Amino acid sequence: MAIHFHFQKPTSLLNRRLLKSFISDIFEKEEKEVGQIDFVFCDNAYLLGINQTFLKHDYFTDVVSFNLTDTGSSKIEGEIYISVDMVRENSVRFKVSFARELTRVIFHGILHLCGYDDLKQRDKLLMKRKENFYIAAFLDSTENITL
Repeated sequence: MAIHFHFQKPTSLLNRRLLKSFISDIFEKEEKEVGQIDFVFCDNAYLLGINQTFLKHDYFTDVVSFNLTDTGSSKIEGEIYISVDMVRENSVRFKVSFARELTRVIFHGILHLCGYDDLKQRDKLLMKRKENFYIAAFLDSTENITL
């Protein structure tokens, strides 16, 4: 298992080792085996370029996940691109801390790699419940961290 954080745009992450461990726990709870997951923290322009080039979407977003798992492999491999700019904007819009919104987006990307989708309203609600569940569990495991 390998979880890596890369920074096109510098940002602060709370306790990276603990976050990596918890991400691994999410895969386990979702009954998935994790291989290599790369997170790329970037700015709006960088993620817009990825969205346009690979998904043919011409709009800003906070997260894009690519499942790169080889056919027949039991280990999930993937890349998750996160716009730090959009996370910051959304934290203000939703009146939550930047750290909490960033954690939500990280978990959202992981849930996509685990096979969850958010195109239909019913699926969006399920993903939201899962995000909230994992944020609460993460907070419980990190009693001294306030998101």
